[in-house]
Amino acid sequence: MEAQSNIEVKSNPVALVEYVAKCLVKYPDDVQIIPVKGPSSLVIELRVNKEDLGSIIGKGGRIAKAIRVLLNSISDKKIETEEGISEKYTKVLLEIIDE
Repeated sequence: MEAQSNIEVKSNPVALVEYVAKCLVKYPDDVQIIPVKGPSSLVIELRVNKEDLGSIIGKGGRIAKAIRVLLNSISDKKIETEEGISEKYTKVLLEIIDE
């Protein structure tokens, strides 16, 4: 896994979820992040290998909840996109997709 700068992870919720997910799973190459932008919210869809689903959700959903708490802490702030554009979302949501 390649290292990411703290600045990139702090200012980008998609990079934050990707970093955390890749650190938790056995198959980091299978981690897929799809941001879905709405008028005032950002939904981050997270897909992982079926074997890693338990590692992302955690016992009783504790890990998924912790990731959501991190996202809520940055949701009211300006977020820098990969294109360098500043956007503000009132909500940043995490959807863990099970396929």
